[in-house]
Amino acid sequence: MSKANPIDLAPFIKAYDVRGLVGSQLTDDVVEALGAAFADEVDAAGHEIIVGHDMRDSSPGFAAAFSAGARARGANVVLIGLCSTDETYFASGSLNAPAAMFTASHNPATYNGIKFSRAGAQGISFATGLKSIRDRAQQYLATGIEAVSAVGAQRELDVLGDYASYLRKLVDLSGIRPIRVVVDAGNGMGGMTVPAVLSTAAGLPALPIEIIPMYFELDGTFPNHEANPLEPANIVDLQKAVLEHGADVGLAFDGDADRCFVVDERGNPMSPSAVAAVVALREIQRVRALQPEGDIRVIHNLITSRIVAETIEAAGAIPVRTHVGHSLIKDQMAATGAIFGGEHSAHYYFRDFWGADNGMLAAMHLLAEFGSQPEPLSVLSDRYSPYAASGEINSVVDDVPAATARIRAAFEGDAEFDELDGLTVTGTTAPGEPFWWFNVRPSNTEPLLRLNAEAGDQATLETVRDRALALIRA
Repeated sequence: MSKANPIDLAPFIKAYDVRGLVGSQLTDDVVEALGAAFADEVDAAGHEIIVGHDMRDSSPGFAAAFSAGARARGANVVLIGLCSTDETYFASGSLNAPAAMFTASHNPATYNGIKFSRAGAQGISFATGLKSIRDRAQQYLATGIEAVSAVGAQRELDVLGDYASYLRKLVDLSGIRPIRVVVDAGNGMGGMTVPAVLSTAAGLPALPIEIIPMYFELDGTFPNHEANPLEPANIVDLQKAVLEHGADVGLAFDGDADRCFVVDERGNPMSPSAVAAVVALREIQRVRALQPEGDIRVIHNLITSRIVAETIEAAGAIPVRTHVGHSLIKDQMAATGAIFGGEHSAHYYFRDFWGADNGMLAAMHLLAEFGSQPEPLSVLSDRYSPYAASGEINSVVDDVPAATARIRAAFEGDAEFDELDGLTVTGTTAPGEPFWWFNVRPSNTEPLLRLNAEAGDQATLETVRDRALALIRA
């Protein structure tokens, strides 16, 4: 690559992470420059930083290039090798060191990326350091990386066993009734972490959980389906397997295993909002038992179901409504002292996990709740899914401000407006009428408007959803 014409980093360094095409955007030179820039941003000269990676073919080489760049700027690199994203958060938290994780999460095999953390698993977004990393790296691509006099060292560390032990201490599953769980790892990192945490692969005692594995082989080409359980097509195999095996629960992890999706014994998806409500209640009860007095706060983003805030309030805690977004919610976890945070996208954040998200920990809470009572999971799922929801509907929109203005004009007088994140429209309904709300927010990366709607019944939902879509797509 000619330094006179380096790759432009702006198109693939996003609001929360780096995510680009291997070869044309992410190259060894680019990654080395990002490693040097990251070391500078976190003042790592003479200190340790952690580097982990997923099972994508390009990930080990990128981790090595990143290490070279960081060491050139004086950082001592701890390579933790193959891991899930939440393993890097564990390493960052337990070692109190900054971390970089190579993964493109649920994206296809042609992509890779980097998720950054400061020491203690604190998130780094575009506004809190990622822009500075990008700008420094762009300069290094143009001029070359100037090595410091005391270049850094490198060592390897396996954290899987300690990670599994730590999660077992946070959620005790030893006393639950025997349950059968089908797990679809999607050929991602769940294939390594599930046997360690929920079974005996890390040398921990056996649990009363029978794991039926699907696609546990680590394969960054994703030969069976994309590792994106948010897309309904990607959980079809899991749904069939749950029914075929007469399983109690189905779990599906995304590529880097930081998100977990749940299927009940009927093969029906349990909404991430319902999971968030269940976990929130468990965490509130646990903390309240230890801390009888004082406020307890729980975060939910503004497009989770109304049941999440209602559950938090009913348990005597304070719901905190936030923007959508991984690094933003991590910041809010720290700022508010929240004990838990839930997103509609199946990211779940825990104070006792350094405020970081951990899909495995959420799954353990769900298994603990389910396994401590006699009812099937569908009963629990239905209890925490009392309202009708649209799911996220994307529309290609050339002029987002014009579409938003059409919505405002059409609903003026019938609703209240809130601009916390995009535009939330909440119906001003009379007593006894079904509630409704919807949110439209633009994509950070594409010319899309994302619609999420919820209502007290299906008929109201369909009316509101269709009216909003007609305005968006006019």
